[in-house]
Amino acid sequence: MDFYYLPMSAPCRSVLMAAKAVGVTLNLKSTDIMAGANRTPEFLKMNVQHAIPTMDDNGFYLNESRAMLQYLANKVEHPSLYPKDPKARAQVDMKLYFDMGTLYHRFGDAYYPAIFGKTKLDAEKLEKFEEALSFLDEYLGQTKYVAADHLTIADFALASTLATIEAAGHDLSKHPKTLAYLAKLKEEIDGYQELNQDGADQFGGWAKSAIVPS
Repeated sequence: MDFYYLPMSAPCRSVLMAAKAVGVTLNLKSTDIMAGANRTPEFLKMNVQHAIPTMDDNGFYLNESRAMLQYLANKVEHPSLYPKDPKARAQVDMKLYFDMGTLYHRFGDAYYPAIFGKTKLDAEKLEKFEEALSFLDEYLGQTKYVAADHLTIADFALASTLATIEAAGHDLSKHPKTLAYLAKLKEEIDGYQELNQDGADQFGGWAKSAIVPS
């Protein structure tokens, strides 16, 4: 199973952690998007959005990291990480969509313009991002992990997002449940340091060097 990725990418790192958890070996293909490696005819055949991560499972192509998390858990029939019960599975799916459409989205809205533009963070966008973190704190008051009382694939998505947020220098002290949750994931996810933290730290170094202090 070929996996086109970059360690700095949070979505890529979530798939790396999930693959290790379910025992799937990925053939890692580091993809230099700045050099256009994601815009070749061969790559566009796999992913018309020319984005990473991209997965090639013997000619079955996938993009969108959260779909990959679901695919990996389904491929090896891992009922704990991705429950079969419709209500339990819906909770996992809901938190995956929350990560994609709210938390990671608002982080990107707040941070990426400042990183790429080498400017200050926008106060209004930061307020919206803080609201998303407050939502996460509320969710974490309901279950031991983000979607259940045990680890699920939603936790891999949140682990990569939160590692990125923390590495970028965002203060999480207003969100104690989120801080405790991240600390737990760091301890419990197999391979967390090399599969997630190292890449997050690379991203954080780039982000901190670009953002103008307020």
